[in-house]
Order: sequence, then C-alpha cells, then structure tokens
Amino acid sequence: MSEIVDRSAKSNAAGVKAQTLADDVFSQMRDAIVRGDFEPGSKINEPQLAAQYGISRGPLREAIRRLEGAKLVEIKPNAGAKVISLKKSQAFEIYEIRESLEGLACRLAARKASSEDCLKLRDLLAAHEAQIQSEDGRLYYQKAGDLDFHYQIVSLSRNQRLFDLLCGELYHLLRLCRVKTSSQPSRPEQAFKEHHHIVDAIEHGDAELADILMRRHIASAKNTFINALNQIDEELSSGD
Repeated sequence: MSEIVDRSAKSNAAGVKAQTLADDVFSQMRDAIVRGDFEPGSKINEPQLAAQYGISRGPLREAIRRLEGAKLVEIKPNAGAKVISLKKSQAFEIYEIRESLEGLACRLAARKASSEDCLKLRDLLAAHEAQIQSEDGRLYYQKAGDLDFHYQIVSLSRNQRLFDLLCGELYHLLRLCRVKTSSQPSRPEQAFKEHHHIVDAIEHGDAELADILMRRHIASAKNTFINALNQIDEELSSGD
C-alpha cells in the first residue's frame, strides 16, 4: 500500500513540475513574441526551443497550445505551429475593438478613479519615461499587467466584463500591436505625451474628454501600425 502511495506522490510531483515548466516557458515565449524576438509567420522549431529552454517536448507543446489560446501562435494539422502574422484586415479589426472599448474604459475611469489612483498612474508614467530615456527614445515597451498603462486604465473602469474582454484572451495580441507601433520613429515620445493628457482628463473627472483622448490615441497608433505594415509590404515587393 505504501508503495502505491509513494508512486502516486511521485507521479503527482512530476505532473506539477511539468506544469510549472510549461508555465515558465509559456511566459517567456509569450513575452518574446510580443517583443518581436520571434519573426512574424516563422515556424516554431520544437527541438531547438526544447534545447534552448532545457525542457522536454511535453511541457513545450503545452506552452505552445497555450500560446495558441492567447492568439499568438497558429497550429495547423500536418504543418505544425507558427508565430502569428497579422494581416491589415485583422489589425483594423483589433484597433476598432480597442478604440471603442478602451475609450469606454477611460470614460468609466474618469468617473470612478480616486486621487490615489491618479497618483499611481503618474508614478507609472514616470517609470515609463525612465524606460524610454534608457532606450534613447527608440522604444516604449510596457511590461504586462500592473506595469502596463492601458491595463491600469481598464482596471480603473471597475467593470469586470470590460476587463475580461480587453485583459483576457485578447490582451497579449493587443500588446503585440502596441509594441509594434511603439518602436516606430517618434511614436514613443508622442504616445507618452498622449498618456499624460489622458491622465489629466481622468484626474479632472472629465469622462467625455478622457474617452475622446483615448480614442484619438488608439486611432493614431492604428495609423502608425498600418503604415509599418505598408512599409514592410513595399520592402518585400522591391526585393522581388
């Protein structure tokens, strides 16, 4: 009986370890895809990644399945997995969602945020400014969750359904788009200024202005993103 219990305990421990490995690799690959370390449309090389992360194929495949759930990887039968490569039509749809829902989040935040909430937003932007300066103004990269300005705004809406829509399944796909735009020339500084104007409106309780400013902010990001895709298309065409 004791041997059965011992084997069961070892099996459970192995399962927990495999899940922990899958969690770690999922987080690392997710952030790498969002940062652009993986080329859009590139094939996922399982043997190479298993060696790189020092894990077996089981936890790696679990991590890849979770990346598919996060809309960052596509898995096709007999073709394997590849990193998502957004088409212009898909990008338009994503930005339409953001413009509408994040505008609403800003409107609600302006009605509900406290002085302390606004102070935390200011502190967050101060940290972001230091990050932009460390990159010589070339990149405005925001980490996930509480260190993300847009995540904080949605949280301040205090609307759980809205939070689930913007910070759930779609969240890291939205981040991928934002990182792409924030690496374009002059965009980091401009985005940072727009963030400050949004906080000003929230702090003054001006719900309508907060909504408008967020919509303009995202519309500007959309134009930057689409222009970047057009530039890539032109470079590919000229190389043919």
